[in-house]
Amino acid sequence: MSHNPRVLLLTGDGKGKTTAALGMALRASGHDLSSCVIQFIKGDKSVGEIAAAQANGRIDIIQCGLGFLPQPEAPQFAEHRAAAEAGWRTACEILASGRYALVVLDEICLAVSRGLLAEEQVCRGVGQVAPDTCVVLTGRGATPGLIALADTATEMVCLKHGLQAGIPAQKGIEW
Repeated sequence: MSHNPRVLLLTGDGKGKTTAALGMALRASGHDLSSCVIQFIKGDKSVGEIAAAQANGRIDIIQCGLGFLPQPEAPQFAEHRAAAEAGWRTACEILASGRYALVVLDEICLAVSRGLLAEEQVCRGVGQVAPDTCVVLTGRGATPGLIALADTATEMVCLKHGLQAGIPAQKGIEW
């Protein structure tokens, strides 16, 4: 039985967008479904989700990002854009393939809002997703077109964050 693709969007300035998407991948693996997480900004191989995904065996993580984004006028910005575009080509192949029940496009909203990728190309690519595939878009600054594309959209709002009180990022919590 074939189902229409689903598109969920997790955005906002609050913590938990990637964490929620990874939780969905874990949940899918509990039902013997495979997931692919494509990270458009992150490039640190030492984060906990990579080790956990490798141990799980049903979750693949592909990092195409180069880390924190510089301002658009910085010379390194072009390298980040090229990395995002290469990652997007990979994502389009994966979305259309039907190999995964769940595809997480981690930080894709930020990649679009910061000008690494065009909103139209992302909407077009997500529109080509294989049947029976759920796509999760994460990241701050979701654009109107990405929100319209989603059948479920959630905004995470920061009410309070430990970093504001001087608490450093913690292994297993933030990374």
